Formats: sequence, structure tokens, C-alpha cells
Amino acid sequence: MVELPNTAQSDASLLVKQSLAAKLREEIIEGHLAPGQRIVEGHWARKFGVAQTSVREAINLLINEGFATKASGRSARVTSYSEKDIAQIYELRGALEGLAARLTAQHQPDLEPLEGALTELRKATKGGDIRKLIEADLHFHLRLCELCGNRFLYAQIRTLIVPLFAFVAMRVVQSHQTAQAWESDLERHKRIIELIREGDPLAAEFAVRAAMQQFATRAYEIWQRKEP
Repeated sequence: MVELPNTAQSDASLLVKQSLAAKLREEIIEGHLAPGQRIVEGHWARKFGVAQTSVREAINLLINEGFATKASGRSARVTSYSEKDIAQIYELRGALEGLAARLTAQHQPDLEPLEGALTELRKATKGGDIRKLIEADLHFHLRLCELCGNRFLYAQIRTLIVPLFAFVAMRVVQSHQTAQAWESDLERHKRIIELIREGDPLAAEFAVRAAMQQFATRAYEIWQRKEP
């Protein structure tokens, strides 16, 4: 038997993990693994015909992406939030992202990353691709917080919203939401960029806080509602 070089073995192992993670991610997004449900490594190892260790490593990738959580000494579970959780997350997002918008307006960095994320949002909305829309929306908010120049704020917001957007992806796909339902949010994103570019820190902060407050009041209901 010809042994693969270490680098080739490493690449092959990574591909296996990524492939397994993609399969499990699809099971979660499509609702075959429900929010809060335990992800049993042995079950998925048998189903996919792989070693349990490979499944464990794939789950770790999903944890990094926000689709699963794992407490110390416990099995991984699919990310889950209650309506109260969502309200509290948006309350915190308003404070953190509002501050990020204010700092960005003060520092006036190159806004190309933010413009690029908005362009992707528009493309996904026009193309009716709800998954790409959610991904682009996540990128927009991450870029906003990254551009503010405060690495501690960015680290906190990333920890907060990566799992949230994973949960959103699960709920909107399972409730058959369309990208067009999110079309009104494009103007809010555009306005945030405009206020930052104009160098109006307080107005930029207020716009972000208002957007978060407005969406928080209807977010959970929208994600749970099934469209005909």
C-alpha cells in the first residue's frame, strides 16, 4: 500500500470533515435535526459510514459556524433560541452595533467591505436566494463591527451573531420564507452606510439601534410563520 505524504493525509482528512459538516448542516437547516436536539455522534457515524471521530470533528466545524453548541462534558446540540432569547440578543445587538456605527462614522475608514456586503444582499434578494441573503446580511454586520476599529467589540459581536444567523437560516428555510420578504431591509442597510459616510456618528448609531429595535419586535414571529 502506498502511503500518502502527511500533507496529503491532512488535506484528505480536512475534506472528509468538511463533507460531513456540510451533510450535517443540511440536516439541521432542513429540520431533520431540530433546534435543541442532541447530535448523536454514533448515529451519524453509522449513517454516513465513517469513524465517530470524524463526525466529532465535523460537529466542531458546525460549532464554529454557529449551527451547534456544546457545554463542557455534554453532547453537542443544535443551536436553539427562545423568543425571549431573541429579544435579549437584539437588545444587545442594538447597543454593540450602534456603538460600532458611531465609531466607524468617527474614524471614516474605507467602506468598500460594507458596500460589497450590501451589493451581495441586493443580488441575493433579486435572485430569491434566501440562504445567500442571510449569509450576506451576516457579513454586512460583521464588516460594520470590524471597521469600527475596536477588536474587543468585534470579538463580542461575532460570538453573539454567528450562532444567531445560523438559527435564522434554519427557521426561514423550514418556514419557507422568501428573500422578497426581506426586501425592505435593504434600504435600512443603505441608510446606515450613508450616515457613516456623512460622518454623523450619533445619527448612524441611532439608525442601527432603531433598525434592531424594529426587527426585534417581529423577528421571531416572521421566522416561525409558514408561507403558503
